[in-house]
Amino acid sequence: MAWTWRFEGSGGAEVQPAVEPEEFTTQGDAESWIGEHWKALQEGGADQVELSEDGTKIYAMSLHPDGETAAAEE
Repeated sequence: MAWTWRFEGSGGAEVQPAVEPEEFTTQGDAESWIGEHWKALQEGGADQVELSEDGTKIYAMSLHPDGETAAAEE
C-alpha cells in the first residue's frame, strides 16, 4: 500500500509542495510527516492537503489551525 499527499491552494487547485514528500508505507508515517512539515507547506502556498491510499481519497484537511483558508483571512 502507498499513502500519498496531494497539496491544494485556497481554490482547490493542486500546488507544488514547498517540501517534497515521499510515498509512505503506513497512514501513521504519512500523518507524522505532515505534522512535521505543515507550517513550511502552508508558507509555501498549500492551504489544504488530501491523503490518499493507493489513489483512493481517505480525507482532506486544512493546514490552517483554525480551519480557514488564506483567502478567508485576508
